[in-house]
Amino acid sequence: MGTIFGPNDDSAPLVSKRILRKLSGITNAENEEAGGAVPASSRTLSTFSGVFCPVVLSMFSVLLFLRIGFVVGQAGILETIGLFLLSYFILGLTVLSICAISTNGAIEGGGCYFMISRALGPEFGGSIGTLFFFANVFSSALYTTGCVEGLIDNFGVGGYLGEDKGLPEGRWWAFLYGSCIVAINCLVCLIGARLFARMSVGILAVVMVSALSVIISVFVLNSEILVSIPKTNMLVYNETTVDGPYINGSYTGLSTITMRGNLYSNYTKDYTTNKQLSFAVVFAVLFSGVTGIMAGANMSGDLKDPSKAIPRGTISAITFTFVTYIIVSCLVAASCDKYVTE
Repeated sequence: MGTIFGPNDDSAPLVSKRILRKLSGITNAENEEAGGAVPASSRTLSTFSGVFCPVVLSMFSVLLFLRIGFVVGQAGILETIGLFLLSYFILGLTVLSICAISTNGAIEGGGCYFMISRALGPEFGGSIGTLFFFANVFSSALYTTGCVEGLIDNFGVGGYLGEDKGLPEGRWWAFLYGSCIVAINCLVCLIGARLFARMSVGILAVVMVSALSVIISVFVLNSEILVSIPKTNMLVYNETTVDGPYINGSYTGLSTITMRGNLYSNYTKDYTTNKQLSFAVVFAVLFSGVTGIMAGANMSGDLKDPSKAIPRGTISAITFTFVTYIIVSCLVAASCDKYVTE
């Protein structure tokens, strides 16, 4: 056994050390120590394209466009602001740790794996990196599901844009749409970080135009608009009324009366599962939408100056998303009655 794993001592076997070091991104650092430095030409990403854009896009998930109304309707605007403060306080502690590690020496490829490995050792870096990998897998599934839901709501049969003709609906159709989206994302990642950065900037521009249109529309449309409640909501409809006309809620425009109605929490049942909602459930939905702060740090091997780009880009990104979330939440609470948001 000694000939395979090296000398029989108290240290970890050489094979497992190599695996852990590879997982934790230490290989590049060893290469540089040996004189094989990574060429500077391979580091092309700036703070904006390499850190700010990926972090903002990771944090602007389904929460911004699909779940803000749900959170405000269930928790009320006061509790929603408290939930955001709590969430960003937790994120802030993590971000400060990232900033401390990224500014304490040279940062090589490997992102958070490398940083954790340098602070705690390759064994911790590899194990935490493996957990982080699976977290990203489930996070990608969440974002893909939200994208499919948005497509079907708008372009499906009976959707806002599909009307009587549109994309077919159903569990397997949704699975097909999601698989196509994942395949496109995989192709972008396989091509390389440069294409990823360019795609991130373009997608961020689309997201910001959409977010600005939401904010501007609240000030432009001050008249009351009826909003139809989906007939899949069997807490509102029953077997008799489901075949009848739509039951409507109201978009009131900016109104102090509407804001007062959305001040406090009012936890109801989820019409998709018929289960009672609670503070813990709503907080879980909200917190899943503000994660993704590691997206910039994971680009460390492609950043021109990672020691400066990671802290600056990450802090500016979480500040930007926090302000945006608070503004959109307040506007939703002041313009949509509780019947719509719930």
